[in-house]
Formats: sequence, structure tokens, C-alpha cells
Amino acid sequence: MTIGVIATLKVQEGKGPEFEAIFTELAKQVRANEPGNLAYQLTKSRTEPNTYKVLELYKDQESLTLHGGTDYFKAAGPKLGGVLGGRPEIEYLDGIG
Repeated sequence: MTIGVIATLKVQEGKGPEFEAIFTELAKQVRANEPGNLAYQLTKSRTEPNTYKVLELYKDQESLTLHGGTDYFKAAGPKLGGVLGGRPEIEYLDGIG
């Protein structure tokens, strides 16, 4: 069963470009190294300029677990922590059909 994730990330004022650069590098690593990741897309709110959402889709739980355990994901944590304006809000979704 596929697993969806929506991560809502609030970024500090003026840190959007830095956040986007960090995330773009992370997304390249995910796409290159995680065949079980079906989608990993950063989006930006049209109404809240410092709010981003990451839309993620994984083939199964094993693929999601692998993602969180990669060295590049762990290395991105401190970098992202320096630009975020709080803890990410994570929502997990089960695929239908």
C-alpha cells in the first residue's frame, strides 16, 4: 500500500531562498537514491509566504523508513533547523486503490 506524507514547514522571515536551496539539494538525493519514493515535491503556499508543504509518496512503509534513515536526510536536518520557524507538522496518509 502506498503511503503519502504532507510535511508543513514554516520558514523564518527572509530565509525562503536558503530553505529552497537546501531542500532542492535534498530532493536531488532522494530522487537519485530512493526507488521506493514515487514523489517528493516542495510547494509554497500562495496565501502564507513563509509556509511550504512537501508532498511525498512512497511505495510502502519500508521505502518511507529507508528515507528517514539515509545519511543525506539526517545531514539536512541541522541545515533545515537553521532556517525553519518551528517544528514541521507531518501528516501520514494511506493510499487507496
